[in-house]
Amino acid sequence: MTKKKDKTSLSRRALIAGAAGAIGSTVLGDTEKASGQSTAAAAQDPTKVLGDPPTSVGERSAHVHLQRTVSRSYPSASSGSPLQDLDGIITPSDLHFERHHGGVPTIDPANYALLIHGMVDRPMMFSLHDLRRFPAESRTYFVECSGNGFRGFRASSFREDLTPQQIDGLTSTSEWTGVPVRTLFNEVGVHPDATWFLAEGMDAAVLTRSIPVDKALDDALIVYAQNGEPLRPENGFPARLLLPGWEGNACVKWIRRLELADAPFMSRQETSKYSDPLADCTARIFSFEMDAKSIITFPAYPDTLSEHGFWEISGIAWTGRGKITRVEISTDGGSTWDDAELQDPVLPKCHTRFRYLWQWNGGNALLMSRAHDETGYVQPTLEQLIDARGAGTSYHANNIRAWRVKSDGSVVFGLEA
Repeated sequence: MTKKKDKTSLSRRALIAGAAGAIGSTVLGDTEKASGQSTAAAAQDPTKVLGDPPTSVGERSAHVHLQRTVSRSYPSASSGSPLQDLDGIITPSDLHFERHHGGVPTIDPANYALLIHGMVDRPMMFSLHDLRRFPAESRTYFVECSGNGFRGFRASSFREDLTPQQIDGLTSTSEWTGVPVRTLFNEVGVHPDATWFLAEGMDAAVLTRSIPVDKALDDALIVYAQNGEPLRPENGFPARLLLPGWEGNACVKWIRRLELADAPFMSRQETSKYSDPLADCTARIFSFEMDAKSIITFPAYPDTLSEHGFWEISGIAWTGRGKITRVEISTDGGSTWDDAELQDPVLPKCHTRFRYLWQWNGGNALLMSRAHDETGYVQPTLEQLIDARGAGTSYHANNIRAWRVKSDGSVVFGLEA
């Protein structure tokens, strides 16, 4: 005989299962609620909850939002460093400015080689491993695109809502590690009458520049590391040429070939571009050195001074000819000037941080900085630069920058008085 199912038992089982589910939901809900409370408590008091575990690669705080600003269209692209958001003089590698003409190439370091040939006794190829076997040197230098700063020079590009990043962001400072070019030239035996060499990159643009041998024998490097790590791809991985104090375009990235010769090669990049048209209808060519320059990075657009009283004016100065020796600050549009304090270290061919304590009384002000270098060169006014170079140049725009502080505390980019 078939036994009838106990409807009462089924109901009890269902009741028990339902109760267990309800209890589980309640516990889970309480746990989630407690977790949320812990998270909220941690946000208010991090001493009340354990922090995050270590990670294989560090990240910035979720409250910090630093980024480069892309200002050119691909593939001839560039991006500027956020000068107004940085302290000291070193630029983090991932915020170092970019400038390239054929996109960023993907290069397998295992297949990389640097060829040195031409007027040499022993043409040679150096793998990345070979380069790393030579005694290394680490030095701190700035790199600057020769077109940096055109928005602070051309009247047609002027806007009050420009930031330091948008005006002069195509410059950065890093610690660079590599082998001196003179060491490699000694290996191949450069002929005495070789006075120039061609530097060629392995990007899609195959960028080439003619460089005097004297620079190679001075302080030029083939670098493979930046700020203690391998070069970032956008900054030349696996190796690049570095010419301290000289325009960035000549510091050829993704370097693959150096050819020695007794004359410049007059390549496309140094004739159709990267020459300076002058007012007398001639042009400067091979204008390698970057002139002394400075920019105030605080206060600057879009900062607002919240109250009257003391504020520290801060910024960076640099020169391709050696050390910055002096930076002057004017708060009245150039009528009077006072010396700023140069923050150590003050290094040759490197960004130098300057600081100046200023008391704002609530009135309108026009802030300016003026750099001096060890050769006696003084950063020019816009008028002086136009008189010397003409208004049509696209490069080496190092004229004095100005920031207008309005009576409500807002700060905008301004022209000199």
